[in-house]
Amino acid sequence: METNFHTHTTRCRHASGSDRAYVEQAIESGLKVLGFSDHSPYFFEGDYYSTFRMRPEEAEGYVDSILAMRREYQDDIDIRLGFETEYYPRFFEKLIRFYEQYPVDYIILGQHCLGNEVEGDYSGAPHYGNDSFMQYVNQVIEAMETGCFTYVAHPELFNFFGEQQYFEEAAHKLCDRAAQLSIPLEINLLGMRDGRNYPRRDFFEIAAQHGCDVIIGCDAHSPDMVCDRGSEKIALKWCEELKLHRIEYPVLRRPQLR
Repeated sequence: METNFHTHTTRCRHASGSDRAYVEQAIESGLKVLGFSDHSPYFFEGDYYSTFRMRPEEAEGYVDSILAMRREYQDDIDIRLGFETEYYPRFFEKLIRFYEQYPVDYIILGQHCLGNEVEGDYSGAPHYGNDSFMQYVNQVIEAMETGCFTYVAHPELFNFFGEQQYFEEAAHKLCDRAAQLSIPLEINLLGMRDGRNYPRRDFFEIAAQHGCDVIIGCDAHSPDMVCDRGSEKIALKWCEELKLHRIEYPVLRRPQLR
C-alpha cells in the first residue's frame, strides 16, 4: 500500500492520537498519500445529537488542522482532506451545502444505519430479514448515484444472517451498480484486524465477477493502525487469488449536488 484514504481523528469520540501522530506514522510507514476522513457532522431535526461523529462546530478546527499538516509535511507526504459520511436522504442536501464552504477533496460512504440514525436501525447489528438487507443495498446504490462519493467503505458492513442465496442476490445488485458507476469498494482492514463480520470474502468473490474496482482502507482509529501491514498482506492475497482489480489512487470526487 502506498495510500490510505480512511483515517479518523479524536473528534469522532472513538479514536485516539493527535492528527500529527497519524501523519508521522504514515510517513514512517512509507505511505505516499494519507487521506483523513473522520466521521462527518450531520444536521438533524430537534435536539438529537450523534455520539459517534464530530459535531458541526468542530468541523472548522478539523479542516484547519488537516490543511496545516498538509502545508507542514508537503515535502514528505500528500495529505488529503475528506470525511466519512452516511447517506441519509432527508438530511443529505444540507450536509453537502455545509461541505461547500470548505476545500473538501473527497468523501467516502460508510452506511452505518438504515434510513437514518434517528429513525432507523444500526447496519452492523444482526439482521435476519431479507427486506432490510435490500433496503441497505438500495440505500447504498442511491448514495453512489449522487456522484458525491469517492468510494464505499466496508460495503458489506450490513450484518446479514439470512439466507445465503439472498445475500448473493443483493450483493450482485450492489456490485453490478458499483461497477457501472466506477466506484471502488473497500476491503476494510479494521474489520479484518478485529474479526468483525466484514470484510467478507464471499462478497468480494461477487465483486470480482462484476469487475469492480477495490481499494484497501485501513480505517485507522489510532496512529498505529494507519498502515497495517499484517492485515494488508491478507487483503492483497484476496486480491491476487480472486483477481480483483485493486487501485491505489481513486478518482477523488468533490461532494457537490448536481
